[in-house]
Amino acid sequence: MEEDRNGLKYDYIIIGSGFGGAVSALRLAEKGYRVLVLEKGREFSTEAYPRTNWNLRRWMWLPALRFFGFFKITLFRHLTILSGVGVGGGSLVYANTLPRPKPGFFTAPSWAHLADWEGELAPFYPVAEAMLGTSLNPRMEAGDLALRRLSEEIGRREHFQPTNVAVFFGEPEVEVRDPYYGGLGPDRSGCNFCGACMVGCRYGAKNTLDRNYLYFARRAGAEIRAESKVFDVAPLDGGGGASGYRVRWKSSTRGPFPVRYQATARGVVFAGGVLGTVPLLLKMRGRSLPRLSARVGCRVRTNSESLSGVLTYDPETVFSDGVAIGSILHTDDHSHLEPVRYPSGSGFWRLLMAPMVHGSNALTRFGKILWDLFRHPVLNLRALFVRDWARKTQILLFMRTLDSTLRFEPGPLGMRSCEEEGPAPTAFMPEAKELAERYASLVKGKPYVLLTESLLGIPTTAHILGGAVMGRDASEGVIDADHRVFGYRNLYVCDGSAVTANPGVNPSLTICALTERAMKKIPHRSAAEAWPPPQEHREKAP
Repeated sequence: MEEDRNGLKYDYIIIGSGFGGAVSALRLAEKGYRVLVLEKGREFSTEAYPRTNWNLRRWMWLPALRFFGFFKITLFRHLTILSGVGVGGGSLVYANTLPRPKPGFFTAPSWAHLADWEGELAPFYPVAEAMLGTSLNPRMEAGDLALRRLSEEIGRREHFQPTNVAVFFGEPEVEVRDPYYGGLGPDRSGCNFCGACMVGCRYGAKNTLDRNYLYFARRAGAEIRAESKVFDVAPLDGGGGASGYRVRWKSSTRGPFPVRYQATARGVVFAGGVLGTVPLLLKMRGRSLPRLSARVGCRVRTNSESLSGVLTYDPETVFSDGVAIGSILHTDDHSHLEPVRYPSGSGFWRLLMAPMVHGSNALTRFGKILWDLFRHPVLNLRALFVRDWARKTQILLFMRTLDSTLRFEPGPLGMRSCEEEGPAPTAFMPEAKELAERYASLVKGKPYVLLTESLLGIPTTAHILGGAVMGRDASEGVIDADHRVFGYRNLYVCDGSAVTANPGVNPSLTICALTERAMKKIPHRSAAEAWPPPQEHREKAP
């Protein structure tokens, strides 16, 4: 691609290809801008996904061990983070659910003073739902039916419902012409309810971002480069970015001496998620982007979730069939419970499970673990050696909108977590423990949790948010209400790190809606600008 007369090769470079990056790529390309998307992870075809999560090289992202999969586990002092890596970001590993947050999210004090968020986002949720191919789960499986029984037991039956998910429910495994975008999108195959959504859908039923937003972004002219890790963004004028930016990146899969690249652009969109955007901004704040707010890394939050696994000893019960999350129970006004499943054969997590115990310190919890092993030796041995762990285990995801925040800052080994406002996220929620035990009773099973929770007291989250949040000015946030970085021109943050309140539900749909709104505010490229006009072959997505 030739440079324009200002010497800039692209109009926008987008760092990351998850929910924020994919939306940005499509909407900017539609407006005629020359767009480059840089993604640290690999690009996957349906055939490249692992059959089970025991295939660690294809499932897990651990470059030091030459594992170039799409699932990443990151350990911090205060939490363990599960995230996605690859072209499509978190859509490759998430459980497809696309709920809208409750009203309390839009009126949270952390950002309610910036806009009427319920009104601002109302036009964009339907757009995102249509682009992501949202459907109501049509089938209840064993784990969902048990959750429905639990809802009746606690007097909340009217608060149990199937989930809205990004899955095509056509005839199982039968390929048909694109059913979503008037035949302009890729062909699809109907879901066979195998439960493999989070290990990679090998049948083309899961609506990952490479099948919608990114697919149409490419058709509109956007360029996507996988295996490209950005390490620097610097203004060309050495100031506020009025003349554009130089973005530098390197190969993420070439070992200790990777090839390095650079390109220039009018603007940059940070969309690498909390684990991509926040460490990059922290690194550049004292160097190439010195005008960045001191609030970078602040107000990091989770969905205050708790993960547990209930292993059933009933030989007739099968938990691995269905979509990853097929139902949801709102247990009170600020909390809900979802059954999560992995496909048959995907038993990797058994290596990290321990009896569910609570306690004020590690020594107490260790004693309780030993006591549980002594009291239930047969059940615990069966849990360790059960033939098909995923088939017999129902994971329970408990989430709530109650808020607490952390701060991420540079540390000796990269980025570290520190306590900030309110109590730190906790692995010990009495409500979650009680619900897991009642569910276990219904399915003739026993609850377990990750060893990092039982022994170390470190909670696990798949929904890390914040770190580059909104504010009235740079003293309050990193970006304004339109996602523009304070102190710089044409610099945006559009990903989970920009989410400024706790949605209490999977945030994917909300990230898309927020980014749709932000991109809507960027004008089309006009003939009066110095940039070349859009090419005639570019196509617009529905």
